[in-house]
Amino acid sequence: MTQPNGIHHLAFMASDIKKHIAFFSEVMGCPLVAIFDMHGVPGALHAFLRMNDHGYFSIVQMPQVADIPIEIGKTHAGSGGLPSAAGTLQHVAFRVDTPEQLVAMRDRIRSHGINVIGPIDHGMCSSIYFAGPDQMTLEVATSAEPVDPAKWIDPAVLAKAGISPEEAARFKAPTAYTGPSPVPQPAYDPAKPHMVYPPEVYQQMLKIPDEVLTKSASYTAPPVGEPA
Repeated sequence: MTQPNGIHHLAFMASDIKKHIAFFSEVMGCPLVAIFDMHGVPGALHAFLRMNDHGYFSIVQMPQVADIPIEIGKTHAGSGGLPSAAGTLQHVAFRVDTPEQLVAMRDRIRSHGINVIGPIDHGMCSSIYFAGPDQMTLEVATSAEPVDPAKWIDPAVLAKAGISPEEAARFKAPTAYTGPSPVPQPAYDPAKPHMVYPPEVYQQMLKIPDEVLTKSASYTAPPVGEPA
């Protein structure tokens, strides 16, 4: 079935990339594996810290970021129980494999002077909660077993969300994609989600054949060459 099979990387904006690297390396224990000039974005820096061989934590620094104010309830939630603007990241939960590892992560984070709440057992997972640089709302969680939809999809909450039984059945068992490949770029529809580019640039990008865009916009060489 065609579906994502994990998170390749989570990307957070930083006002000071060094501060973030120090936190997620020394406090969280994720080794720095890449830092380079962000491809195609002049003045931006891009860093990656390893969670495992398939998942990374990514940090982006741009010159203008420090001038954008943090506003709790708008740009940031501030905690897992507070709102932020639609489309913003309310919180991120990292994963560990066992309750013992969860407690070890709590103790590691506290040893760096960071306050941590938990563990709290939610049934489907146990979690600890804390803050990161630039008012990030962070969590580490562990689950003993996969989430059982029969136990955790609440019909009353489906109704609150405006999801009918027929829709819920579709959402629980998404239809596999068996169509053609490649699929041509659909016509621009302003009602669909779109990335933010200058309108004329975006429209032109949508007209470029995939193979041409891939060839012209890709950056494959690492910034550090092989030793002589």
